[in-house]
Amino acid sequence: MRDPAPWQKKYSFMLTYACLFGLLVQYLFVGRPAGISVVLSVGGFYGLYFYSIKGRLGGFEPWKGQSTAGWLLMVPVALLSLTYALFANNLFHMLNVLALPICIVMQTIVLSRNSKHAWYHATFLQDMARHVISRPIAHLPVPFGMIRAWLPSRESGKESTWGRVGKVLAGLLLAAPILFIVIGLLASADRIFLSWLTEIPGWFSGVSMGDGGVRIILAVSVTIYSFCYMWGLLFPKVVEAAHPFDQPKDEVAEVARNKTRLDPITAGTLLVCVNVVYVMFAIIQFSYLFGAAEGLLPEGVAYAEYARRGFAELVAVALINVTLLFPGLHWIRRSGRFSESIRRTLLTMLVACTLVMLISAYGRLSLYEEAYGFTQTRLLVHGFMIFLGILFILAFFRIWMEKMSMSRAYITTAILAYLVMNYMNIDHRIAINNMERYEKTGIIDLDYLGQLSTDVIPALKELQAKHPELSSVQLIIDRILGEQKDNTWPSWNLSSYRANR
Repeated sequence: MRDPAPWQKKYSFMLTYACLFGLLVQYLFVGRPAGISVVLSVGGFYGLYFYSIKGRLGGFEPWKGQSTAGWLLMVPVALLSLTYALFANNLFHMLNVLALPICIVMQTIVLSRNSKHAWYHATFLQDMARHVISRPIAHLPVPFGMIRAWLPSRESGKESTWGRVGKVLAGLLLAAPILFIVIGLLASADRIFLSWLTEIPGWFSGVSMGDGGVRIILAVSVTIYSFCYMWGLLFPKVVEAAHPFDQPKDEVAEVARNKTRLDPITAGTLLVCVNVVYVMFAIIQFSYLFGAAEGLLPEGVAYAEYARRGFAELVAVALINVTLLFPGLHWIRRSGRFSESIRRTLLTMLVACTLVMLISAYGRLSLYEEAYGFTQTRLLVHGFMIFLGILFILAFFRIWMEKMSMSRAYITTAILAYLVMNYMNIDHRIAINNMERYEKTGIIDLDYLGQLSTDVIPALKELQAKHPELSSVQLIIDRILGEQKDNTWPSWNLSSYRANR
């Protein structure tokens, strides 16, 4: 038989490396919590990626700054993977299960020139879905065909077996992203469902994986998917459906001019009514909230219930204003300088009202924390309000600067905000804030701190040294350390290391 060509040898090595990557993943994760193993697995994936696209980097950039954006996206990938080795916050570990793959997919697509649209355009989401779902599924026969080429001739009946395996894997690949979204939505909507999810890993704590069944399934799945994903980057479909952005510029401009847009008078009337309502709401709500701070609560309403209710109302209004802001920026027909000035002024009022409401909600939640202590949810809500405030400040600049790309600014801000929340060590901050509150009030909820991760232990040791009368602090520390399930090197992270020193 004739020797394979060099390019054929490369693809054979690609499949071999994908197999090694699958074996690495099953070794690092089956039966072990995530730790430094995430960093190693991400490094293994990028080793496979750069080998696969070797010689294809560079060349024509469909949009300006593609290479720069591709390499810069490596920063959030590295930082998010490091959070598993540095911190022990379970919430962000769960969120990063989704955030980290999204950043990896963005970076690999952009760097390998597999999108004609910039990463901050909405159409880029179509390219991501295509590369993550449809192309790997379309290329499923490729690895099986390569394996069949390596093996001796088989009976014709064997081919149907390969086909059935491919169909099963295609079903799994289709189900995976849907389950990710559905489970995430249900977990955020129902606390009981979320607590049930957190108990699932405990079901397998006493199960022996020595038979290798789970490991084989995971290794094979990772091998096939990673190879098909790389193959999709190397050989994207040549014939694609026509896209509006592919039309000549003159035609695109003509289509844009003929779009159905809101009449400026109609839109202006709408914005005026909305601003009047929201200004009145803000005034009434401020007096209501500040009255509550002075003890003037409605009859039969507890302080804690009132604080939550006031915050929920203000944030709901802020989110409604988001839905009004985007149509106000893009769906109103331009008809002269005066009407344009009115439009911008009304949108600015909308942004200003929203910022005032967010400031009020922020202060109200601060009062609530001073009375009832600091928790993970309350600090995350604080961060979300700051994030919303920054988005509305960016919207203010966009209102008066037409050339500003709002989508680029929002996506960049979201990535930076998410990285900041990962690296602020929220559990440690919760412990520090509650310690400061203890100095002022003499009240601290040690039981709640005992439910957090090992990130709180340095602060608890400091509290123990400063207040030896709190004898239960050592019990809390021992409880947190006792909940660690695995101390093997793939699960190493800095937080656990410092807690056990």
